[in-house]
Amino acid sequence: MVTKIKTRVTKSITTIGLPILALSVVCFCWGTTWIASKEGVRHMPPLQLAAIRQFIGGGLYILYFILKKAPWPKGKQWKTILILSILNFALSNGLSTWGVKYISSGLGAILNAIFPLWIVIITFFRGEKLARLAIIGLVVSFSGVCVIFYDHLSDFLQADFRFGIMLSIIATITWAFGSLYTKKKAATFNPYFSLGLQMFISSTLLLTITETTGMAVSMRSIPATSWYAIAYLVVVGSITSFIAYVYMLQKLPPEISSIYAYINPIVAILLGALLFGESLNAAIAIGGTITLFGLFIVNRSIRRTRKLALANKV
Repeated sequence: MVTKIKTRVTKSITTIGLPILALSVVCFCWGTTWIASKEGVRHMPPLQLAAIRQFIGGGLYILYFILKKAPWPKGKQWKTILILSILNFALSNGLSTWGVKYISSGLGAILNAIFPLWIVIITFFRGEKLARLAIIGLVVSFSGVCVIFYDHLSDFLQADFRFGIMLSIIATITWAFGSLYTKKKAATFNPYFSLGLQMFISSTLLLTITETTGMAVSMRSIPATSWYAIAYLVVVGSITSFIAYVYMLQKLPPEISSIYAYINPIVAILLGALLFGESLNAAIAIGGTITLFGLFIVNRSIRRTRKLALANKV
């Protein structure tokens, strides 16, 4: 009897506890990576930081699977990995890292969170009809962004601030395209191994760009602070959080796993204000809340549309 109870408890922890723990890790840790990126790019070129982070993180993934003698991707799988390495890492991660050099980590996190809006807009231009709920969500989120930027109107006079906003927006668009491409090309290859390969391929592209354009600095001139930031981004951002992210997607329903998108910006804003003295006022608090609520509506609409599509197929 005792053995059966222990077995049930163990199963409950595995089926419920571990996925929720993974969700908690993603919610908090990915929020903190914005702070680490902000600190790292204070002392070195952003694209070089992203490249080094991805090179080390991707290399560790690949080394692990080589030691496990895992099978390598074949044929068209390489095409998918290459495209995702460009969209999700070289462009999205690289540009978002570059963006926080010129804007606050909290603002960067909020802009990164709006990628579901781009998914809705992209699908609309592809000929799909927008659900009423999605339109409401778009309007609400856009209103929230307007409230946030109302406090930053004077900052738009600064070229660096405009450049940082542009980079961050492009990063969210490429992440949206990457998400849609991932959905279209259902995963037929080990997702963790794929992540490692994507990071490694992206790092080679970014390192080539930074070296040929003269954007890189000598490794010896990179201060310890930036190396600490890179170490944190590799261990927490590229390995721990991504493993937890893929695991929670596999174990939790979308309506629960998507919570991380609303919590990451809150963590980044609070830590940014605490550690860097970044602005935390009524406009950001109210605007951020409105924006995240709009994203919640959009995500709900997307899930509802998918359920209806599946039901119609059946």
